[in-house]
Amino acid sequence: MQAFSYNSYHMNYFFNEKQQTLIELARRFANERIKPVRAALDAENRFPFELIKEMGRMDFFRIFIPEAYEGFGWGVLELSLVMEEISRVCGGVGTSFAVNALGAVPIVQWGNEEQKKKYLPDVASGKKLCAFGLTEAEAGSDAGNVQSRAVLKGDHYVLNGTKIFITNAEVADIYVVIASVNPKKGIRGLTAFILEKGMPGFRFGKKEDKMGIRASHTAELIFENVEVPKENVLGGIGRGFFIAMKNFDHSRPGVGAQALGIAQGALDEALYYAKQRIQFGEPIVAQQGIKFMLADMATEIEAARALIYSTARMIDAGEQKCSKESAMSKYFASDVAMKVTTDAIQIMGGYGYMKDYPVEKMMRDAKITQIYEGTNQIQRLVVAQELIKQLA
Repeated sequence: MQAFSYNSYHMNYFFNEKQQTLIELARRFANERIKPVRAALDAENRFPFELIKEMGRMDFFRIFIPEAYEGFGWGVLELSLVMEEISRVCGGVGTSFAVNALGAVPIVQWGNEEQKKKYLPDVASGKKLCAFGLTEAEAGSDAGNVQSRAVLKGDHYVLNGTKIFITNAEVADIYVVIASVNPKKGIRGLTAFILEKGMPGFRFGKKEDKMGIRASHTAELIFENVEVPKENVLGGIGRGFFIAMKNFDHSRPGVGAQALGIAQGALDEALYYAKQRIQFGEPIVAQQGIKFMLADMATEIEAARALIYSTARMIDAGEQKCSKESAMSKYFASDVAMKVTTDAIQIMGGYGYMKDYPVEKMMRDAKITQIYEGTNQIQRLVVAQELIKQLA
């Protein structure tokens, strides 16, 4: 079924010419290049290599890289706009694209000049992909409980450990990995390292068979006596936990934008179907119960969009204290996406439950946005803790 296509499906956020062009470019790319293959990518659990190469040629990776390193030097808002449009068609392709920012932004923000010159131009061109390694079997929501160890020996660190559920594992070339150099110091012993695919002892475990976002590649990172040069320490010894948390502050609006795009895509499909489906002699969109559902879906989507855009603009303006707003953006939008995709299936009935229609995939894709980069329960704790700080 061909989804109803909106020229303008949300409020006027007064984007400048550059941003509007970016939206239109991403929307056209998503509709013309991603939509025809999204079902196959999902069914085959296949990474979209050709699409990612095309995004590189279209300069999408330059959005989050500074001009000094061959990027555009744009912000979280522009990245979120692209993420929303791509995810409106396929959340899995959106993940494969956006995780490059998750891996590259720590180098942008905390890398020294030598590290930036070495890695960022290849990221900007799309020549090399990135990944970020924090999660372990005992360090999920408890991000400070990292067990991977890095021991200094001469001019290098010897790294041992395992990371799980790492997006872009194996397909990426550059990895920012968090490990402990001093377990006795707890989170103050965590340090960020830049690793490269092909380092001796650095290998990959099984590729995960996921419920959703199946167009993204998720696997283990395994470190067996990997020798990491001292010059690959990122941001200084003991700064790993700080870097990871600040990185999430900047990336969570992007997860919100992914959820937002998925929700908008589901609403598009449900509305189109409701206008076409005849029951009791009239389109089901004429029924009050359906109208109420569509109105709630649209309102919740617009509220999520306003929160995400406002948070992104706040970050781009240089606001350092954004943990609360970033957490709000992520958990509110992802909860909306789960509700909207579920309601879209309900509106479409049995057809919505079938793989011939994209909304069942959208619901599967939406679920992960409530889980990764901090579960929504953790996001609520972040918000509450920031509120409590204001009382001190």
